Amino acid sequence: MDRAKLIAVIGGAAPPPSALKQAEEVGKLLAERGMGVVCGGLEGVMEAVCKGAYNAGGLTVGLLPSNREADANQYVRISIPTGIGYVRNSMVVRAGRAVIAIDGSYGTLNEMSFALAEGIPVVGLDSWEFSTGGNPDTAVYRATTPQEAVDMAISLAEQRGDA
Repeated sequence: MDRAKLIAVIGGAAPPPSALKQAEEVGKLLAERGMGVVCGGLEGVMEAVCKGAYNAGGLTVGLLPSNREADANQYVRISIPTGIGYVRNSMVVRAGRAVIAIDGSYGTLNEMSFALAEGIPVVGLDSWEFSTGGNPDTAVYRATTPQEAVDMAISLAEQRGDA
């Protein structure tokens, strides 16, 4: 059996409308490229990316912080209730072959840090920026459009031998 090709998409639960639009487009584009989406399974960016992928016929996986499957948004095809709260953030990013971060709050920052520590490529789309010693840190790849974010994430996953 082939392993599902998943890209982790992370972002805030209460983002601005522009981030929701970007997330939905990212989900659609990933599905059109044959990639599934793994996320935290709740609302905001998570719901929007799942909506885009779901409506395009793609696979959507939600790793829920609670132990209640019913907490998943309506576009999650496979919901996995973990019951471990924010600890599930490390599972979300490790399940993906690359990570796309859209907008986000501290949970997103946490997920980005986990991914970078594990050597998983992170593409930021209007998300957190890092600096080291006051200088911009280039560990996070920067995209300016959903198309660019998807292209970069898939390319980076392929470079790792993961796509």
